[in-house]
Amino acid sequence: MDRTRRTFLGTAVGIAAAAGLGTGPASATEARRCRRIPPSGIGMHLYTMRTPLATDFRGTVERLAEIGYATVGVSGRHGHSAAGIRRMLDESRLRAVLEHVGYDIVKGAGLPQALEDIHTLGGRWIVVPSLPGSLHSPAGYREVAKEFNRVGLAARESGLKLLYHNHGTDHQVVDGVSLYDILLTETDPELVGFELDLYWAANGGASAPGELFVRHPRRFPALHVKDMAPNGDFADVGSGVLDFPAMFDTARQGGVKQWLVEHDAPADPFASALASYTYLSRLRY
Repeated sequence: MDRTRRTFLGTAVGIAAAAGLGTGPASATEARRCRRIPPSGIGMHLYTMRTPLATDFRGTVERLAEIGYATVGVSGRHGHSAAGIRRMLDESRLRAVLEHVGYDIVKGAGLPQALEDIHTLGGRWIVVPSLPGSLHSPAGYREVAKEFNRVGLAARESGLKLLYHNHGTDHQVVDGVSLYDILLTETDPELVGFELDLYWAANGGASAPGELFVRHPRRFPALHVKDMAPNGDFADVGSGVLDFPAMFDTARQGGVKQWLVEHDAPADPFASALASYTYLSRLRY
């Protein structure tokens, strides 16, 4: 494990033991916390629920609404149209805030339809979820930054904004250059934002998200709130080692509007959704 990641995780380990959220008496520091995530900001990224969605989309989103979720990020339509998903969300009183759309689609002829679909869903952001491995170099990321500025302009002209979702490899340093920093510094803040996945930021050895929020204000309107087990696996939000109160302390500076729960491999998607929602709805930071 590299030094940066050790430093990051050193501030993160012990959320259950040291902070005691949901498991024991609050510390004096915790007792002073008064900020909370607005209920309208707690959402579910639907990749978490892909297994039940595949067989019962309507029933799945209804159960998410019953748990208390207010919003969703769409990731895979499971045979439904954008209009069909919008109807099911409206009936469940859920609101789609974004959709993940492949890089090849947004940079190609499919962009206008993708933007139209985001509007149909009722979302605000079109999100590129990952980049091809062939672009995994400083030169490749500089090419992506130029493409993002072009696509971001088209998105803005349609009333939306382009975001990029990170994975661990985005935070690697290649030839002495942080790939993620290239995207942050070589894209226009007015045109391109970021959906920061907190697990992958930690896993990739990035700076603490709270520091990113300060260094790059208003660039992070949406988060993937994903926890890390002590062995590095995925975990329900609040059950792992990531220090979410510390991360969220500067979230307002980062421009965070949506806290979207995600678990890449939940044993029981609904149990995971309930545990993660309960944690975030009770969290004070």
